Amino acid sequence: MKQTGMIRKALSGFYYVLTDAGEYLPCKAKGIFRKEGRSPLVGDRVAVENGVVAEIFPRKNEILRPPAANLDIAVMVVSAVQPEPNTLVLDKLIAICEHKGIEPVLVFTKGDLGDVSALQELYRRAGFSVFTSVPGQTDYSGLLCCLAGKLSIFIGNSGVGKSTLMNALIPGIGLATGEVSDKLGRGRHTTRHVEIYELQNGGLVADSPGFSTVELDKYGRIRKEELAGCFREFDSYITDCLFPDCSHRVEKGCALLAALEAGEIARSRHESYCAMYEDAMQVRDWEQKEEKRR
Repeated sequence: MKQTGMIRKALSGFYYVLTDAGEYLPCKAKGIFRKEGRSPLVGDRVAVENGVVAEIFPRKNEILRPPAANLDIAVMVVSAVQPEPNTLVLDKLIAICEHKGIEPVLVFTKGDLGDVSALQELYRRAGFSVFTSVPGQTDYSGLLCCLAGKLSIFIGNSGVGKSTLMNALIPGIGLATGEVSDKLGRGRHTTRHVEIYELQNGGLVADSPGFSTVELDKYGRIRKEELAGCFREFDSYITDCLFPDCSHRVEKGCALLAALEAGEIARSRHESYCAMYEDAMQVRDWEQKEEKRR
């Protein structure tokens, strides 16, 4: 009998589907998906039959690192220290989520160990919801309200405290947490797979393995012509530029550069934009087409 449901976990070639009838079924994927270059993802709505994922329903979005689909929110978990926050990495992730129609939400951890007030203000001014997390001290009601009724995924460098935050939001799940290596300055991967957990308010949240800066390109690429639209605080300026093909980097008559000089745009955000623009200029058209096919 065919049943429909959502993939809640993917591990070792098995997809664990919670059906609409409330059954939790371990399934293999139908062989044709591999021939078509497709894979089921956590968050997918699927049809299962005889222990096999037989159909993947259309997605509204997807990311491949970590592999997940149909996301409403991406919670960017950023630590005050160990590892140190990197605004370029954060801005790249935010831009990719904006490009895919996923709402970025920022949570700063380890605020008891370092001052992140300037970063918090920077991203609030840019138009994002910003929260803090200090276990045992934080009231998480605002963050929980933000996640209610949504499918969210927690993303961040290894060691920033994603699993610790998940444990605080969902008491009793007991996710393993790890220390940051003093020698390497980065965390150890305590989460090995993507898995969705339920909040008491109806929200669904996915924990995911941490990433390194080297892997960022696997999250997706954005064409240079589309990049400015992925920085939301640029929106009210870019239509006022003198030239319609303005790159918003060096041109005379650029309204965005005027706003930057006036202090209305954060310099670090514009620097991230320029760095991403340079990267986008190196991407060949065939690479863009190849990525869309995957």
